[in-house]
Amino acid sequence: MPVAVAAPPPTETPAADAVRFHRFTVAQYHRMIDLGILKPDDRVELFRGWIIRKMTHNPPHDATVTRITRRLFRLLADEWLIRVQCSIAARDSEPEPDVAVVRGPEEKYFARHPGSKDIALLIEVADATLAYDREAKGPLYAGERIPFYWIANLIDARVEVFTDPKAGKAPAYRQRRDYAVGESVPLVLDGREVARIPVRQLLP
Repeated sequence: MPVAVAAPPPTETPAADAVRFHRFTVAQYHRMIDLGILKPDDRVELFRGWIIRKMTHNPPHDATVTRITRRLFRLLADEWLIRVQCSIAARDSEPEPDVAVVRGPEEKYFARHPGSKDIALLIEVADATLAYDREAKGPLYAGERIPFYWIANLIDARVEVFTDPKAGKAPAYRQRRDYAVGESVPLVLDGREVARIPVRQLLP
């Protein structure tokens, strides 16, 4: 089943009125991890204050993450790090994107997760989670002013590239360009195109 968008249930029904929901801060989320209330194998992440369950990965998803990671490793200078399914820091969230390209060195992240000023590119691999990655994670990343966000869309065999983030009350990426098989995706870091990667080298 797809992951539901992280939002409180409707409150207009009698059943919902009888239930109380609680949103957590990032500090409270960390505290639950430190106390062992949340464990590594729980497969959850904090999204806009809600603790949500992540999808179980299927072979095409994991293979695509591996392909993308290998291509990026070959192209990036030593100043950049590739983090795979690791947490990033946001104001009310701690998502775990499939791939993140962040500024090094590694020592920067011994005591904290990368924040918006550290991140050059986030990538999500999507099949069942496609709508969630577009409609929920996209605005979250835009609100954090992440300059580039890619969705490796396994359903339609393309890479969706989102740019020009707008923060504020209705965060969104103002530009989107889709790259199909036969095209190449520009890899842009710090405003400079460092490579073009064929879509066929990224997708299964």
